[in-house]
Amino acid sequence: MTVFVALLRAVNVGGTGVLPMKVLSAHCTELGFERVRTYIQSGNVVFESAGDENEVRRLLADSLADLMGKPIGVAVRNAAALAAVLEANPFPDAPPAQVAVAFHHAALPRTLLDGFSTPGGEEVRLGQRELYVHYPNGMGRSRLKLPLPPGEVTVRNINTVSKLVALAGD
Repeated sequence: MTVFVALLRAVNVGGTGVLPMKVLSAHCTELGFERVRTYIQSGNVVFESAGDENEVRRLLADSLADLMGKPIGVAVRNAAALAAVLEANPFPDAPPAQVAVAFHHAALPRTLLDGFSTPGGEEVRLGQRELYVHYPNGMGRSRLKLPLPPGEVTVRNINTVSKLVALAGD
């Protein structure tokens, strides 16, 4: 069994995509995932599965689309891959609440940031399937528009990533 972390896009944000975490947890258990646990109310779920990452993501995305009546973006990482995302944070000295990670399910093009500029002093670095952003004035004040595929990316701050890494290690 492999420990996975699934990050759902646009769940319980701004009154859209309401999905209580108890419902998400029960749904994941019904899918056959084991040791299911959620973290905060924004679509973070940790579980174990015998499937591979692509199977798990497809199963969860398809079943959530049925449950919610619309597509739900899902990024999945195994525990080691999520720990590697945290370790690769290119802004380790920045306050964790000011560093965000945009998660995508597939590799991002190496040319993604070519010609890209930031309007407010933000710093952006490309990972493998992630984009790291340092928001020195806070995410809420930024007018930064990331050049990412619409609807397929979900963002978590480093504090949340750290908590999920710890939860996946339990």
